[in-house]
Amino acid sequence: MTFHWSDPQDGILLFLLVLLAIACSNLWFFKRPFASFRISHWPQVALLIPARNEAHNLPQCLESVSQQDYPGALEVWVLDDDSNDGTGEIATQFAAKDSRFHYLRGLPLPEGWLGKHWACQQLAEATKAEILLFLDADTTLAPSAVQKAVATFELDQIDLLSLVPYEVMQTWGERLIQPFFLWAMLAFYPLGLAFRLRWADLSFTIGQFLLIRRQTYFAIGGHAAIRSIVVDDLALGRNTVRAGFRWRLMDGGELVRCRMYRSWREVFAGFAKNLFAVFNYRVLPFLFVLGWLGWVFLQPWVVIGMYGLGIPSVFSLQKALEAVLTSLTLFGLIYARLRIPVYLTLFYPFTIGISVLIGLYSCILTLRGVSAWKGRRLVKPRIRWL
Repeated sequence: MTFHWSDPQDGILLFLLVLLAIACSNLWFFKRPFASFRISHWPQVALLIPARNEAHNLPQCLESVSQQDYPGALEVWVLDDDSNDGTGEIATQFAAKDSRFHYLRGLPLPEGWLGKHWACQQLAEATKAEILLFLDADTTLAPSAVQKAVATFELDQIDLLSLVPYEVMQTWGERLIQPFFLWAMLAFYPLGLAFRLRWADLSFTIGQFLLIRRQTYFAIGGHAAIRSIVVDDLALGRNTVRAGFRWRLMDGGELVRCRMYRSWREVFAGFAKNLFAVFNYRVLPFLFVLGWLGWVFLQPWVVIGMYGLGIPSVFSLQKALEAVLTSLTLFGLIYARLRIPVYLTLFYPFTIGISVLIGLYSCILTLRGVSAWKGRRLVKPRIRWL
């Protein structure tokens, strides 16, 4: 196969092959937590769960937490962040029947803070445990989840460990949109290189299950240092790396399950909140990436469609077919690794196209200063062109 730098279709195919190489390397470096529990000391762990209007999720989450077989000291803190749906009552009921559970009612939200960040900061300050485990209320844990995560944490001498959960997707909105973030993680982030070089911008962390040493958390300023940054999990991970601490991202699909959203509207709003923020609100780089994604993954289908309709094209049908085949391979490998139904690979043009549209919408909302989440207006960030 000969590549010509002046040929845009060759550029697309070369880029796809680079992504495929990154994805293949990540199949090795994206490891599962250790199964061995042979450690000399089981540190005290505090599970910290911020909850705002989570009455439909919290009972399953707390029930799974109560069944943990962790051999060390375990405590659970649930903070009700001004809910109006009975979230606080559910947390109180668990605290009444299990001495490991503690209920907090959140303090009023200070100016300049985002709600979840303020809740997490209060939770971290409420406990003296050696290890903090931030857990989203829409997750459920296998009985051995905390034990395996802490064993890995201690044996590997990690300061921050983020487990990628198995994402439950039941509606077509979830199936078409939600895989995008996880796919991008394994396609664009070379984990082996990121672990070795410890560059902050190469780190990737997910807040649904995030284990961090107490001393590390407060050394980097906790959530107070990122109080207005929407993607708190990424920001917390990057601050950890910048401070010289060790981090790992691992496959927690057998230990953690999560259903983030339940409808088209929810998944659209959730991604609109986060996509522009991932790029630190840099307008031109963000728009370039959106355009490039559209070009790489949608242009070959346009060429194939033109040939199918008998419309003359300057582009090669063979190269378009090669690009589509490479894209299908890329998506198929990653989806299979993440336990996402492989048949959804066939719908990748819709996943890319919808994600690009959500990205544009995310940028517009932020520029207008009207981004909101769970009934609260988000703090308007500093916008940068580059």
